[in-house]
Amino acid sequence: MNDQQLLRYSRHILLPEIGIEGQQKLLGAHALVIGAGGLGCPAALFLAASGVGTLTLCDGDTVDLTNLQRQILHHTSSIGMPKATSAQAALAGINPEVRVIALNERVDEARLFELAAQADVVLDCSDNFATRYALNRVCVQLKKPLVSGAATRFNGQVTVFDLRHAHSPCYHCLYPEQTEAEETRCAVMGVFAPLVGIIGSLQAAEALKLLLDAGTSLCGKLLLLDALHMELRTVKLNKDNACSICAPMTGN
Repeated sequence: MNDQQLLRYSRHILLPEIGIEGQQKLLGAHALVIGAGGLGCPAALFLAASGVGTLTLCDGDTVDLTNLQRQILHHTSSIGMPKATSAQAALAGINPEVRVIALNERVDEARLFELAAQADVVLDCSDNFATRYALNRVCVQLKKPLVSGAATRFNGQVTVFDLRHAHSPCYHCLYPEQTEAEETRCAVMGVFAPLVGIIGSLQAAEALKLLLDAGTSLCGKLLLLDALHMELRTVKLNKDNACSICAPMTGN
């Protein structure tokens, strides 16, 4: 690291759990963020500010006026722009040293596989079950750590699926795909603006810890937040040994 980097990341370097060695890990890391909306904006912001060397942001939507209530990387002047491009420009202003790859596309499973294979950690900041299931299948197959977040109304959740560990469940263990799951998009249900900031920031924290190999991740645990009453609880997640997605990968 040069002198400017030592100064920029000095508050990280002061932490014994990170130090210079840990910050170097972040500078050499690659994170894939699927979704540049309510969750993806704060997640990407903290990953970039923290010095993660390469960020790939993938989102096929454009910025709309209704997004500005909570999607903090986008501005009024960004309306009509692709979200990934808008986020890329904002992140460049925060930390120009970070390489941000903006992909303005809706990705299928094959494309997700290609993108995840190049990353060290994957963040699911999407807003639909089809993408979540596809991304889960990809990360299980590649054994890439997946940081999953969701938020609607006043309720949010965060967990980590990390098939590098035999005990880890996957997204399908938690929400089996054959179950009739109701889509709860913000456009229909509404969402409390700070909630997505909290959940997205927690996703960034989990991703950074995974990259640093520091602390204990949320693997095997689901963190639930009720922001209306500001109640936080954690529940244990069990691996489904009959899961059609992850059980074959762990020999169960």
